[in-house]
Amino acid sequence: MKTNTPDGTTDKRLQQRARELYHEAARRIDPVTAGRLRAARREALAGTRHAPLQHPFARWLVPSGACAVIALAAVLAWPTAPRSITATPTAVTAIAGNGGETDNMLPPDPEQADPNLYQNLDFYGWLAAHDDQPPTR
Repeated sequence: MKTNTPDGTTDKRLQQRARELYHEAARRIDPVTAGRLRAARREALAGTRHAPLQHPFARWLVPSGACAVIALAAVLAWPTAPRSITATPTAVTAIAGNGGETDNMLPPDPEQADPNLYQNLDFYGWLAAHDDQPPTR
């Protein structure tokens, strides 16, 4: 039997015949079997009414747990910015020498700064010039 016709007449006839057979079988069923089927249907429908979670707290447990996992993954996967050392001994000495004035961007006066900082200025200049090269091993 061909069921894939362009006009769909064979499919409609097949569906109509199946529907007729179903209704005929439903009319011929004995009363005891029909009663058992109705009771089984009522039990099945009653079971689906109580299927959702009973506790209101339990309904929020899964979504809140999923949100917590997503937040934790985002925190762990977020790229961190490289830390730069902003408080050098020179800056600490300058802040301590100026009485806490941090907005003064000029270097400290020689009388207020530590004299050991001015001993190796050439080395610090060389170090600043070659600081961008990666270490070789």
